[in-house]
Amino acid sequence: MVKKIVPHPLTLQSLINYSTLNFATQPSVSFVDGLPITYSELGNQIIQISELLFSLGFKKGDKIALLSHNMPNWVVAYFSVVSNGMIVVPILPDFTKEEIENVLIHSESKCIFISERLSSRIEGVDLPFLESKIVLDNFTLLVGHRRPNLPIKKAIVKEDDTAAIIYTSGTTGRSKGVVLSHKNLTFTAMQSFTFHPISSSDIFLSLLPLSHTYENTIGMLYPIMYGASIYYLEKPPTAAALLPALAKIKPTMMLSVPLIMEKLYKSQIQSKFSENRFKRMIYKNPFFRNIIHRIAGKRLIQTFGGRLAFFGIGGAKLDSRVERFMKEARFPYAIGYGLTETAPLLAGAGVHQTKLQSTGFAVRGVELKINNPDKKGVGEIWAKGPNVMKGYYKNPEATNEVLTEDGWFKTGDFGKLDSHKRLYIKGRLKSTIIGASGENIYPEDIETIINNSQYVVESLVIEEDGFLVAKVLVDLDELEKNFEHLKSIIEIKKTKGRQVIQELDEKCHIWSQNFVKELNGKLNRVSQIKRVDIMDKPFEKTASQKIKRYLYEKKQKHKKIKDSKVD
Repeated sequence: MVKKIVPHPLTLQSLINYSTLNFATQPSVSFVDGLPITYSELGNQIIQISELLFSLGFKKGDKIALLSHNMPNWVVAYFSVVSNGMIVVPILPDFTKEEIENVLIHSESKCIFISERLSSRIEGVDLPFLESKIVLDNFTLLVGHRRPNLPIKKAIVKEDDTAAIIYTSGTTGRSKGVVLSHKNLTFTAMQSFTFHPISSSDIFLSLLPLSHTYENTIGMLYPIMYGASIYYLEKPPTAAALLPALAKIKPTMMLSVPLIMEKLYKSQIQSKFSENRFKRMIYKNPFFRNIIHRIAGKRLIQTFGGRLAFFGIGGAKLDSRVERFMKEARFPYAIGYGLTETAPLLAGAGVHQTKLQSTGFAVRGVELKINNPDKKGVGEIWAKGPNVMKGYYKNPEATNEVLTEDGWFKTGDFGKLDSHKRLYIKGRLKSTIIGASGENIYPEDIETIINNSQYVVESLVIEEDGFLVAKVLVDLDELEKNFEHLKSIIEIKKTKGRQVIQELDEKCHIWSQNFVKELNGKLNRVSQIKRVDIMDKPFEKTASQKIKRYLYEKKQKHKKIKDSKVD
């Protein structure tokens, strides 16, 4: 039986020292098509890059940025920084040039590890604090001067020392720098064991950005703590790149966001069983649906390599129909909830603990409470524990808004706890809309119902002029089956003039009117949709694939919603 590892002290320095010593001959990190390096080799590379940083004059407390897509050298650079008391500033690879500039200047980063692929993102940018630039692909020094005669002084790292400043790509606007300590991160990695124990025989396939706390803590720190192997894709995780990788390494562990499984469910299950009346009737029958899902689940596990034991889902709310499919298919999914500010895990449910639409139980050692609950037990989720951030970097006002004097962190999420202390998320406090009679309307709940449509890829419910409006990205292939030539009309509308555009608008208008009537039949009175707007391009999203709501909302946010009836 695998025993839980408790690093002492709870620092990333002690974590990596333990693993490189105790799992020396085990494979550590690799590209899928590469040759894994052992933990001993990983430790030697960390020492070499640490010496490079020391020779450049960097010391404990200096900020070192890290901008790259996932690769083994990302792990080397990360531990070279944090194991020596320096502060890592991971930057999401999909940040714009302006966002990257803001992060580097605001964090006062003195050095940056940057991949060749993203090097253009900082070209021509005035970065007054930056002294050195290192190419992550091969650790070539591009900017900076080595001083090899500088004495190397091994830093003593303490649990409360800052390990990372992580700038979130949030749904509500400009990113803030979340200051996380060594204890914050190591505690969360350590407690992940209580949801799903792992060992050195486990194999992780990493898909999400390492600069996101979810993948960073549970997809990197946790497996390294137990000597597991981690593999990275050299290309974006499209089906063409992912399927051969799954067949080759046969992972036991993966982390994902809901969107990946939701797309798979819609394309492989929902679309096939909505083709005609007979198939729809069969699928609606619980007995036959269970059989269909069980068969699909077996095939799906084989697609994932046949050895998958844990498929973690977090970052956003999971569609109820998709979760029901995974449960009935006996697919080994697990659910987690948290924020960057909590490093990130607050609650979770292992493979055999999941309950539909619940994000599970509080992490052991973390307190959760519902502040000021309403009659239904719904209120803001507050958390307290060793994983709660130190604060927002150089932003005491924002810190004081979310951290109470006695240590409670206000998550900004509405939720409730059942009698067994399972947590259920209702939605973001900032996205909640007030109904005509003062009721809370949670857009996420309405979006779940909208997204269940075979014609919808994704949606966003917002308030406009006192009414609820749904912005919808439609599946053109599915719509084309109902409106002949619709897809071709959309593709040529820019070149064929007004008549074609009018024809397209008319067909879309007919569909949206019918869709609104059908949708409102499933919603309560206060959640009625007034209008559906069809989007002509995908929504802009965060790294965890949540829609950036602030880009689509008007500034009349806190008006009460009027009672609306569909004409």
